Parts: sequence; C-alpha cells; structure tokens
Amino acid sequence: MRLFRLIKIIFVVLRFGLDEFLLAHERVRWMRVPLNILLFLRNTDKPRAVRLRLALEALGPIFVKFGQMLSTRRDLMPLDIADELARLQDQVPPFPSAQAIAVLESVYRKPLLEVFKSFEETPVASASVAQVHFAVLPDGTNAGHDVAVKILRPGIERVILHDLALLYICADLIERLWADGHRLRPREVIAEFEKHLHDELDLMLEASNASQLKRNFAGSPLLKVPEMYWDYCHVEVMVMERMYGIPVSQVDALRDSGVDIKKLAANGVEIFYTQVFRDGFFHADMHPGNVQVAPNGQYIALDFGIMGTLTDVDKRYLAQNFIAFFRRDYKRVAEVHIESGWAPAETRVDELEAAIRAVCEPIFDKPLREVSFGKVLLRLFQTSRRFDIKVQPQLVLLQKTLLNVEGLGLQLDPELDLWKTAKPWLERWMAEQIGWRGFIKTLKAEAPNYATLLPQLPRLLHRYLSNDTADRNDELPRKILKQQKRYNALLTLISLLLLGLIAFEIFAFYVR
Repeated sequence: MRLFRLIKIIFVVLRFGLDEFLLAHERVRWMRVPLNILLFLRNTDKPRAVRLRLALEALGPIFVKFGQMLSTRRDLMPLDIADELARLQDQVPPFPSAQAIAVLESVYRKPLLEVFKSFEETPVASASVAQVHFAVLPDGTNAGHDVAVKILRPGIERVILHDLALLYICADLIERLWADGHRLRPREVIAEFEKHLHDELDLMLEASNASQLKRNFAGSPLLKVPEMYWDYCHVEVMVMERMYGIPVSQVDALRDSGVDIKKLAANGVEIFYTQVFRDGFFHADMHPGNVQVAPNGQYIALDFGIMGTLTDVDKRYLAQNFIAFFRRDYKRVAEVHIESGWAPAETRVDELEAAIRAVCEPIFDKPLREVSFGKVLLRLFQTSRRFDIKVQPQLVLLQKTLLNVEGLGLQLDPELDLWKTAKPWLERWMAEQIGWRGFIKTLKAEAPNYATLLPQLPRLLHRYLSNDTADRNDELPRKILKQQKRYNALLTLISLLLLGLIAFEIFAFYVR
C-alpha cells in the first residue's frame, strides 16, 4: 500500500508539472528536456501557483496542511504562490453532502431532521480533515440556537496513516544520507506531528480543547471561543455555537467595519504570549482560515484540533530566551541554551554568543516588512548546525505557531514592532513567576499539601535533632559538636519561620 501511495505522489508531481520546482538547480536542469519529451501529453498551461495548489489538494490532508502553513509566510515565497495557497485554508474541495448526512444519521441513529430543526446541506467551509455545515438546534434546552456542525471526512484516517508511513521513510533517509540528520531528529518531529494529527481525528477531544481555551480566556476582551453543545458532540461530529465575524485575512473589510487594525495586530501578539507563557496551552493552527474578528475588534478562534502544551520548565527557559533576546543580551541567550540542554554542555558561551549576535542584531528596530525571516531562519539554522544544537520536538508546534503569528502580524500591520509589543508582557510575566508574587502563588497552590505536612513537622524535627545529637555525642570532638549544634539551632529557626509562613498561607487559602 505504501508503494502505491509513493507512486501516486510521483504521478501527481509529474502530472501537475511540479518537476520545474525540483529541477530548478543548475546541476539537474538538464533533466527537464527528456522529461518534457516523455510527458508531452500533460497540460501545464495553468500558472505554477495554481498547479501547486491543485497538486497539494490531490495529495491529501498532510500536504494541504503544509500548504496552509506556507500561505501565511509571504516573506518566504513569491506572492503568486502565497495568494493561491491561501485558498487551502478553507476552500479545500468538500466531500459530497450525502456522505455528510450519512455520517450524521449513523452517529445519532435517527433521521437528520429529527436531530436538527434545519440543516444547510451546502458546506460553509471545507478543510483537509473535516468540513462545516450550518444548522439550527431543535426545540429543547438550546432551542433555536444557530450552530456550526463539523463533520470528519470519511476514510481520512486511512489516508493519514499511509502518508505518515511515507514521512517516516523519508525521515530514515534523511538520518542516513544527510550529515545533519541525527541533529534534526526527524523521526521524533514526525512522531510529534503524528500525535497531533491523531488528535484532530477525535472531534470530542477538539471540543474539550475549545472548552479549556474558553475557560482560560473567560471574560477576556481579546479572544472569544465558541460554546460547545456536548449533547450533540461525538468522535466524528462536533456541534458548536455559530460565530459571526470577518475573516482576519480581509483587512479592507475589517477597516471598513471600524476595527483598529494596528491595535488588532498588537492584540494578536498578546494573545499568543498569554496562551504560551501564562497557560502553557495554545492554539497551534492559527492560519487566517481559523481566525475571525468580531465587530468590536475581538478575535474569534475556530478549529481546535491542534493545541500545543508546554511544561513549566519549557516555559521558563523560553521566557528567559525571549527576554534576553529582546534586551539584546546574547550572552544570556547562549547561557540559557546550554543550561536547558539544547546546546551541548561543552559549548563555549562566548562563541555561541557571538554567533547569535551576528544573526539577530541586524533585525532589531525594523518593522516586520523590512525583516526577512527567511534569511534569519537560514542563518539560525547554520548557527545551530555549527554548535550541534538539537531540534526540540516538543517545541515544533510552538515554532509553527510563531510563524503563523508573524505572518498574521505582517498581513495586518507591516509596521508592527514585534519586539516592543512583546517585551513588556514577558517581563511582567517573569516578575510574577520568579519574583515574590511567584513565590506567594506557589505557596497558595501548595497549601493543601502543606495542610497535611504541617502537623507532622514539629515531631519530625524533634526526632531529627534528638537522634542526631544522641548518635554523635560520644564520637564527635567537642568543637565539631558545638558547630553542629549551631547548625541545628539555625535549622530550627528556619523551620519555625517556614512553619509560620505556611500556616499563614493555609489560613488565607481556606478563608478566602
């Protein structure tokens, strides 16, 4: 089956004339003539961007997602390709409505019109893994509510499994044939991608992701998340509140509706950093097809199939990296890379510092439109190869999301200063995490555990001091024993201070 899939990929590449991308290098350009002679019947009259989009659609969901990501990076590719790939965000050819209705009736075990008061058979949006129809809920608890019904593509899991198998084959080839293969850890990266792809195939999981994100931003003026209707949700079907907004890519329409575009761009940056550093739970598929804007300028998030998570350790090191970077403290950036294990322990700090400075210094104090992130990424890649810095699979989704955010920022406000917008927020977050506020916050979180430990501390401390003195009284010289008693007294004082602080925090926890 994998062989047939590989043959199909080669066939699609040749059918749509994508060999012109592959054979652009001078060393292999000579192969164009014999290929054109062998494939003289193919039609390559359409523009290259259209042919690329059609090929990605023909190859299936993984390739569509790749095109979606590329469409947000207009600084990395020609505009004709970026404009055409943008159609992949919500204009993937839909599957027949009859199949959608069959899925719904199979899930609910009753005729469609007994499930919904009305149902629009024509899909409003179609993506790589699912498509969306509008409907109205029947009489009952949520009577008359307008909803969006997301339905999984029939047979999509089988296609994804085949494509993933081919990606693993490619990863093996990269590790064996390319000198940088092991450092890039392609198999681990694909495994991370596979995990999130499988998550997208469970719409109950997606609904729970949306519910968590909604709680995280409850009452926020920045981001709105639709309500989930759990009685209608299933692994293959998700029913959520219908949202009314303008796609974030329609900048002229947003401006005509009175939205402050510059403020909107800055709010997008704040939403990203809030999700990553405050919550450690972030929307990792923020291409323009998944983001709308309400008339009041509030962002509306859609499609929650891919969500990223970060541990407290990852968040701390990332925040230190960002803050040091915004302060142009390249020595600290280098130190954090070594402390976190991203760079080998034997790496010389001064050499890594100089290399990072050479890459990053030229891009400061420039608006996004004047920064070529393609060149920056290329130079960072060369630097990481030189110092044997390994790709962190758990951060791949974060890197992808950051690219999406930068792409949106560039599209909304080319003059946006990404650094000045993010720096105050990160500094405030770090102060809350590492300063005295962070200490108090940690104590409050641990208060229930302290309630169990507190009554035992005096007994444990007394036992330690008694046993320690009795056991050593005969064998320790007098001077050492005196010093030991001082240490014990100091330990007792510290313990009493901690006991008082813990008692205060427990009292505050239970009375607030």
